[in-house]
Amino acid sequence: MASDREQLPHSSLAKEGKSSGEIRSAREPLLNGVHDSESYSVSATILPFLFPALGGFLFGYDIGATSSATISIQSPTLSGISWYKLSSVEIGLLTSGSLYGALIGSVLAFNVADFLGRRRELITSALLYLVGAIVTAIAPNFPILVLGRIVFGIGIGLAMHAAPMYIAETAPTPIRGQLISLKEFFIVLGIVTGYGIGSLLVDTVAGWRYMFAASSPVAVIMGLGMWWLPASPRWLLLRAIQGKGDAQDLKDTAIRSLIQLHGQAICDSAPQQVDEILEELSCVGEEKEVTFGEMFQGKCLKALWIGAGLVLFQQITGQPSVLYYAASILQSAGFSVASDATRVSILLGFFKLIMTGVAVVVVDRLGRRPLLLGGVSGMVISLFLLGSYYIFLDNTAAVAVVGLLLYVGCYQISFGPIGWLMIAEIFPLRLRGRGLSIAVLVNFGANALVTFAFSPLEELLGAGILFYIFCAIAVASLVFIYLIVPETKGLTLEEIEAKCL
Repeated sequence: MASDREQLPHSSLAKEGKSSGEIRSAREPLLNGVHDSESYSVSATILPFLFPALGGFLFGYDIGATSSATISIQSPTLSGISWYKLSSVEIGLLTSGSLYGALIGSVLAFNVADFLGRRRELITSALLYLVGAIVTAIAPNFPILVLGRIVFGIGIGLAMHAAPMYIAETAPTPIRGQLISLKEFFIVLGIVTGYGIGSLLVDTVAGWRYMFAASSPVAVIMGLGMWWLPASPRWLLLRAIQGKGDAQDLKDTAIRSLIQLHGQAICDSAPQQVDEILEELSCVGEEKEVTFGEMFQGKCLKALWIGAGLVLFQQITGQPSVLYYAASILQSAGFSVASDATRVSILLGFFKLIMTGVAVVVVDRLGRRPLLLGGVSGMVISLFLLGSYYIFLDNTAAVAVVGLLLYVGCYQISFGPIGWLMIAEIFPLRLRGRGLSIAVLVNFGANALVTFAFSPLEELLGAGILFYIFCAIAVASLVFIYLIVPETKGLTLEEIEAKCL
């Protein structure tokens, strides 16, 4: 620190010369958990999770609602506009506008996240969600419509960056995996909700406006909820030990935040817990502010390999493409999807929701690696079945249906929730803001690339060969997980940094 005045007092255990590991074993800090003898209160678990997770819900809702909105806006009789004749390029801009906005939001997060903090970034995200939804809903012409989609997408980028961090830094350690994985559950719940509302409004005049506007109340609830919640205590302590503001004031604010998050029952022990966290942050070298070059060295580089690698494989193993083929696969099996595609999409969404719920229940019991290895192994089998169906077994529709359901189920217990969970856990505190922004940028960038490249590659190679390529990539991801990805179950964020990087 720059001066003695900025030096923060350490805990009594630290003064006796004990290491951070000994401190941990003596008393589990409440910033990332509660003592075994204490029960989890609603304020200590549900509320710090619920409002950030609404950012994921709105992301999912946008995916689900947009599929029906594109149908509504092109109807000569139901669109309610004179410019309903949209070209294929314009439809592409409408559907992918929020995705490109999310890419912009990820880039912005790299520069502003550590300054804003997790809470204010989520408040900003909620505001962008609200403005984007309103602008899109009232758009008088196509350019304004795309502008609204991009603004909404910037909110997505910021929310998907800040929500995992805020949840990870405030959740009790024993259920941290469940709470972060529940964000993926909320994304899928948003998709199902978007499909449902879209199906109800698709036959309404100017129904697409109501579909986009329907997300506004949720954005307001998210913003008000994050305004009520305190700043992340870990972010406050990081600023304190890096000398960004009055150290004692930041420490006092962290104590108050901790009490607000975990209740008055910890009022007496909160100062000691904060001191112990400060000592541990010092032990893992959080005092220095990370430089751009340092992000690609040592433990920072390893965290980037793990985090960015997981979200990259999450997309390039074919997740957007398999769902693209869902309708044709089910139609070949005898389902009447041509006349009722939205209903089938809702059913698939519910299946995704159920499988994500399974992952949420078992993630802190089984661990991250078993779910990743088991789930991705199932994806390999499913992609092989889908490739074989299109090349050798086109008369065996059951193979395609089994492959589709196996893929969706295995993805939702592995890459779906665990990818977002691991990037929230693996980055060191002082790298977390910038590191997670890179991981989110990789995620949305890979999503955009796969979505853009799928149609020309399918036309060039055929669906069967393309699914075989995805199968080979899934095998490579298995090797990556086995050799690179650590197990973080039951470890606090500081222990993950000390033991896994």
